[in-house]
Amino acid sequence: MVSSNVSKKVEKTYVLTTRVPSVFGLLYKAGRAISTPKHKSPVYWANRLYRDKLYEHLISRSFDAVVTSHLFPAEVLTSLKRENRLPVKTLAIATDYTCIPFWEETECDYYILPHKDLVEEFRKKQMPKEKLYPLGIPVSKPFRTRGSRQEAREILGLPSRLPVFLIMTGSMGYGRIEDTIQELVNLYGSRAVIVVICGNNAKLKESLENQCKGHPNVIIQGFTKKIPLYMDACDVLFSKPGGLTSTEAAVKGVPLIHTAPIPGCENRNAAFFARRGMSYYCQEPAQQAKYAKLLCENQFLRFRMAEAQRRNTNAGSAEEICGLLRQAVGSDEVTPCMF
Repeated sequence: MVSSNVSKKVEKTYVLTTRVPSVFGLLYKAGRAISTPKHKSPVYWANRLYRDKLYEHLISRSFDAVVTSHLFPAEVLTSLKRENRLPVKTLAIATDYTCIPFWEETECDYYILPHKDLVEEFRKKQMPKEKLYPLGIPVSKPFRTRGSRQEAREILGLPSRLPVFLIMTGSMGYGRIEDTIQELVNLYGSRAVIVVICGNNAKLKESLENQCKGHPNVIIQGFTKKIPLYMDACDVLFSKPGGLTSTEAAVKGVPLIHTAPIPGCENRNAAFFARRGMSYYCQEPAQQAKYAKLLCENQFLRFRMAEAQRRNTNAGSAEEICGLLRQAVGSDEVTPCMF
């Protein structure tokens, strides 16, 4: 819907947040300060520019409902609704454990919240209670159950008897990843395997490979579609507190350590998880390594965290959302189409 030029600018902005996270933190705070359901923000007016393109697409494909997990499309849909040009039901999925700025200026028919404890926060932003459904963040099927650790390790070619630590950096590689690896090496030497998933970040992958040349038990992995398998195989997962990845790990029941968040909603995600015992949250690599060792060696702590994760997530969220959509459009059949 947007030009490649706009897409590149958005990507550059995200890269900036990883290099100068305080900038994003300031923008996030500013957004919370000016965000109001009564007056539309510059974010709304900027996204409104794409309403005609979206309208043409909705009409040409005869959609009955639109589901979005991002604020920007919700803003575009809101602009169409205010012009009485919205021929579909709309459902927005909040993928952070807080009400991020500007959700309250959108006007979707349904809002899926990650947790029941967030209803009041969204209500305080003057969002109608009857539109709020705390069904949880949906995750794909491979994340909904914990597979056999032994089988996963055999498939991935990982040792069966050593602790395996999985570090997921995110595509932009934010955080003190090199230090975390070094602290684990200091603690375990060759008595553990460290798998680092760099995604599409080729520069980070090359840098880490150079750093870890003398450590054969440190595996640097680029983009992979086998994340569920790696989660099954690992003893502990290190991840920045993105809403979706954190939920995937929690639904799967993986011992989780949240590392450095990008200031803003990720701080709130980490705090939400840590308060409920769903993760350990620490920004210091040395302490992160100690937490990992503690989880590896203490079965009770692993069990307690897994139970907290199970209580506070919903593995059946996707099915419940589909049920809500069927009810909304008055049909027992739902045919998905992504765009």
